[in-house]
Amino acid sequence: MFTGPIEDRLAIRELHDRYSDAVCRVDAEDWGDCWAEDAVWEFMGMTIEGKPAIVELWTGAMAGFDAVSFIAVPASIEIDGDRATGRCQTHEILVEKGQSRVAGGLYEDEFVKRDGRWLYKKRNFRVIAEHRPE
Repeated sequence: MFTGPIEDRLAIRELHDRYSDAVCRVDAEDWGDCWAEDAVWEFMGMTIEGKPAIVELWTGAMAGFDAVSFIAVPASIEIDGDRATGRCQTHEILVEKGQSRVAGGLYEDEFVKRDGRWLYKKRNFRVIAEHRPE
């Protein structure tokens, strides 16, 4: 479901787009700029708290890939004042040590609007489907 002011929904959509672009460029500064300082990331069975720790984990994980293609598609955005929730589907192609795999995932998100900018406050990611070509 998509509810709330269109301007806020567009800004959150652009947040997803900035995040995706930063992943493809492996740009930790731009990627980290998408997160609130007090954010929480639930990722692959781990809970990482605080933007510095989140960016550190991501930077280390990205160092293991030769290339990454990442596309995010919002599935819902529901605005409630300066807070929002949503879901975002992802499609990734990951190349590691010359081997590629394709993964489809789902983020369940909480957003916060601070100083006029929407940021990720909490992201919970899980893989929905994965294919490893032989």
